[in-house]
Amino acid sequence: MMLTDNQKSTLVQAAANARQRAYAPYSKYPVGAAVLGASGRIYTAANVENAAYPLAICAERAAIVKAISEGERKFTAIAVVSSNGGSPCGSCRQVMAEFGLDTRVLIATAMGAILRESTVEELLPGAFGPQDLPPGE
Repeated sequence: MMLTDNQKSTLVQAAANARQRAYAPYSKYPVGAAVLGASGRIYTAANVENAAYPLAICAERAAIVKAISEGERKFTAIAVVSSNGGSPCGSCRQVMAEFGLDTRVLIATAMGAILRESTVEELLPGAFGPQDLPPGE
């Protein structure tokens, strides 16, 4: 699905607003994400760090989990906003792949500049997914 300029702007702004609520005392790298569900609803989240570093949760995964917990199962797009437009990590890409390789991904700076627009499949070619699991017994 192609996104309109207005949809892109709304999604990036929602992610930028979520970024303001990040808890990033260790990395000092706040990230916000906004997921656009097939229903048209937007779900936002920010990264949450922990003194035990591996327990941190990325904004992208937090937004997806939030959407799933609210009943959304299909996504149209996700915007990820950070100070420098950093790309989603491998774990986030894998979680995004679970819910649609054709999901549009907008990677933007805190100022709202979209640095990259792609699909999940372009970010994670050859993704492992449900089709790779053996059929249930």
